[in-house]
Amino acid sequence: MACDRKCIIRTKTCAVCIFCLLFVTAASGQKSYETLRKEMVRSQIQERGVDDHATLKAMRKVPRHLFVLDEFKYLAYSDSALPIGHQQTISQPYIVGFMTSQLHLKAKERVLEIGTGSGYQAAVLAEIVDSVYTIEIVEPLGLQATERLMELGYDNVEVRIGDGYHGWPEKAPFDAIIVTAAVEKIPQPLLDQLAEGGRLIIPVGPVPEFRVLQIVTKRKGKFKTRNTLPVRFVPFKRKKDKN
Repeated sequence: MACDRKCIIRTKTCAVCIFCLLFVTAASGQKSYETLRKEMVRSQIQERGVDDHATLKAMRKVPRHLFVLDEFKYLAYSDSALPIGHQQTISQPYIVGFMTSQLHLKAKERVLEIGTGSGYQAAVLAEIVDSVYTIEIVEPLGLQATERLMELGYDNVEVRIGDGYHGWPEKAPFDAIIVTAAVEKIPQPLLDQLAEGGRLIIPVGPVPEFRVLQIVTKRKGKFKTRNTLPVRFVPFKRKKDKN
C-alpha cells in the first residue's frame, strides 16, 4: 500500500510509513503496537548501528505507547521525541537505544538515571539490570512514572522526586549513570558516585543548540571522557527553577 501523507519515517524496504501502519492495523490492538515496536527497533535503531543485544531486546519489549500522553499514542513508535507535559519530553527512540547501548550494561549492575520523565528509559534499563534508581525533579511526572512502572511490574526500579544534581549518595556507588537532561558542566557529585569501572553518559554543551553526548569512564580513580553524538535535550532542572 502506498502512502500519500507526509511520512514520519520510512523503512528502506517498504513505502508504508509508521503513521499509516497505526491506522491500518488499529483494529489489531496490542498486536499492532508489537509490530510497530519491532519495526521501530529494526529501522530506527539497528539500521543506525546500535547492535547491543540486551538493548535491542529491551526496546522490543517495553511498550513505549504506554509512556506517552494519550493524544500522542499514534506517534509512540515514530522517529521523534514527544512532549510528556511540564515542558519535558520522552526521547527519540534512537537516542534511548544509543545511550543505553553505550553503557554496556550487565545483568547484575546498578544504574542511576537522572531525569525519570515518563519512566520509559527507566523501564528499558530495568529490562537489562538488577537495580535502577531514578530521580525526577518535576513532582507530577515523578508520581505518574512511579505508578506506571509499578503497574507494569518493574519492581526493580526505585523513583525519587528531587534535584538530581546531587545524585543518590545513599545508593551509591553505581556501575552506570545516565542523564537525560543537558548540562553545561558535569555535576561533580555524579562523578563521585561512579563505581570503579563505571560509565556515565550525559549531554553537555554551552547552549541549547549545541550539546554533545559525552561518555565518562572511571579507571583507577581517574576519569576519561569522549564525545559522541550531537544532540538536543531539555535543560537540566534544578530545585531553584520554577516548573
